[in-house]
Amino acid sequence: MPEDLLKSKVIIIDFGSQYTQLIARRVRELNVYSEIYSCHTDPASILKERPGGIILSGGPGSIYARGPGITPSLFSSGIPLLGICYGMQLIAQGLKGRVQATKNREYGRTEIAVKRSPLFSGLPHRFIVWMSHGDSVTKLPTGFRILASSRSVPIAAIGSGKIFGLQFHPEVSHTQFGKKILKNFLFRVCRLEPSWSLSRFVESVVTEIRDKVKDRNVICGLSGGVDSATAATIVGSAVGKKLHTIFVDNGLLRRGEVNEVKRVFRRKYNFHFVDARRMFLRRLKDITDPEKKRRVIGETFIEVFEREAKRVRGVEYLVQGTLYPDVIESGCGIGPASIIKSHHNVGGLPKRMGLKLIEPLRYLFKDEVRKIARRLGLPDTIVSRKPFPGPGLAVRIIGPVTESRLETIRQADQILITEAKNYPVYERLWQIFPVLLPVSSVGVMGDKRCYGETIVIRAVKSEDGMTADWARLPYDLLEKVARRITNEIKGIVRVVYDLTSKPPATIEWE
Repeated sequence: MPEDLLKSKVIIIDFGSQYTQLIARRVRELNVYSEIYSCHTDPASILKERPGGIILSGGPGSIYARGPGITPSLFSSGIPLLGICYGMQLIAQGLKGRVQATKNREYGRTEIAVKRSPLFSGLPHRFIVWMSHGDSVTKLPTGFRILASSRSVPIAAIGSGKIFGLQFHPEVSHTQFGKKILKNFLFRVCRLEPSWSLSRFVESVVTEIRDKVKDRNVICGLSGGVDSATAATIVGSAVGKKLHTIFVDNGLLRRGEVNEVKRVFRRKYNFHFVDARRMFLRRLKDITDPEKKRRVIGETFIEVFEREAKRVRGVEYLVQGTLYPDVIESGCGIGPASIIKSHHNVGGLPKRMGLKLIEPLRYLFKDEVRKIARRLGLPDTIVSRKPFPGPGLAVRIIGPVTESRLETIRQADQILITEAKNYPVYERLWQIFPVLLPVSSVGVMGDKRCYGETIVIRAVKSEDGMTADWARLPYDLLEKVARRITNEIKGIVRVVYDLTSKPPATIEWE
């Protein structure tokens, strides 16, 4: 990340909260740059970054159970500190207060009464917040005072000097004035300047890439999605004709996507088209494990890139459209985190690779990338495309990937998207797509019993893909889609709808 944007950086230490990424987003919305660090990160490394403020996230654990704690060096560093939920309890325990499991558990909307404090400056005396805790602070550390209380929990917020704790979650939309509370922490307590902006980010990244690449050539793999397209455009602004874009038809794309990518990019930079359909399908033969699918696809992508790179003299760098959620979900960004899935451009990279990486979007969320893409003038067909997995349709086919099953999912996808675009709800969806299951059931077609496969429809709403709620699609839309799929696609006798949110499920089935 460019140094000139880090003067006001806030570090968020993650203790496993489902809202950690939301804290980072809220801070950035206030024009302050933020990064997420694992709770297992060496405190000396955090302090070496000289952040303008530190936020301790919530977490699923209990403070008095064996789990990650916090080092005293953070308390004595003089850096402003805000603990949220579990983070507040860490502060209380770390400074010799007391935290206990109590009968007065709070979950959901709760009214609190607040006292005068820099954190609550400009706010009413009473308002609604979002609570989610079983443990509570029952004794204040020396020098701290109570800043807020609820009917059932007398200590809902604490403070002393530049150290504050909130038992509730200011980052969620259910908390009234939550953004104002974070704003007060950043600008009244931390005294930071709102220097972060996407336009400044692009300018700084372009300069950094130009200085890094110098006279060497760069290749970028295009998928047709907003991530790779934006990454390519940023790098192209920095290096011009030294950028060589490579579009690989891996046979796992949706109907019409190959022609669309060619139309948009073939006259930009140095466009290379590679037909690798047979190679990918051969490598995927008989593979059913989703993690193995992702790794095989990732390794094959890099192999193709390296092969193509040999045809361009002086290539040293590979551009990838890696996003912050990709890094996080691959277990590379936060803690305590398990690998939810290995993204083909993060956890799927082979250990030995002959090219150096340039990842201009690595610290951005999807909505930030879309805003940049619009500012860069990319066409709406690219900017507004719903997120599509790097491994393509291979992870929307449960079980083996074959040409016939790919054609089935392509037909289902085309029907679903065509019908959904006729409804206003489509624009509000994060993703909508079909999944092909290796589950057969009895159907009746043409007065005859038959045995066919099942298509699942998945549609979700989300802000950034880290959490998602299933979408309430109109019944007549679902009816049209189900009728068309079963009538027009040979071998499909049943269509079902996925009503699961994330968590507990992921958005994609694999």
